[in-house]
Amino acid sequence: MGEAIGAMLTSAAGIAISPLPLVAVVLILATPKGRANGIAFTAGWVVALAGVVAVVVAAGSSMTPGTEKPTWAYWLQLGLGVLFVLMAVKQWRGRPRAGRDVAPPGWMRAIDRFTAARAAGLAVVLVAANPKNLVLSVAGAVSIATSDAGAGGKAVAAALMVLIGSLCTLLPLGVYLLGGDRAGRVLAEWKEWMAAHNAAIMTTVLVVLGAKYIGDALTGLA
Repeated sequence: MGEAIGAMLTSAAGIAISPLPLVAVVLILATPKGRANGIAFTAGWVVALAGVVAVVVAAGSSMTPGTEKPTWAYWLQLGLGVLFVLMAVKQWRGRPRAGRDVAPPGWMRAIDRFTAARAAGLAVVLVAANPKNLVLSVAGAVSIATSDAGAGGKAVAAALMVLIGSLCTLLPLGVYLLGGDRAGRVLAEWKEWMAAHNAAIMTTVLVVLGAKYIGDALTGLA
């Protein structure tokens, strides 16, 4: 079980510090229906992430003969590592230039009119349709699936991955529900900091992940 948990930690942390879901949930919590929509968004995120992880772990585990890591897993790791590096380059090259305003996406401008169902749907889209989050989710789940842990160990690792990867929504919701009068100011500061450092944060995470996956894959294949 230790191997399964250790293998997914970097991917789970990468999901957890992804700025987009944090910014989204903070914006949702600031609307008139913030409590209901914030809970719905967080629930949608947790369920969607759990679904992706569960499907990949189940599929990967069924393809793994015995406890020895199969060759296809190393090739998949290598492909994911290269993809992470390419995504890091794209992230850094596409960063907003100093002094240049970037128009917010349409869903941010319409967030005041969201229902709970739309908030939950947005969370599902940010997990399943956002390339960075989806690749991070799949990569972490593959690491669990191809580890030498038993079924119980993989289930625990998968649950921990979902929990860690959901901190980007669980923590803001917790601050909102329990933080009292200071909650709004704290969440606004989080949002501003994450938005300002989005490119640097994600580029660093993707480079680290790319190097780790490529190194592990080349070691396994050699």
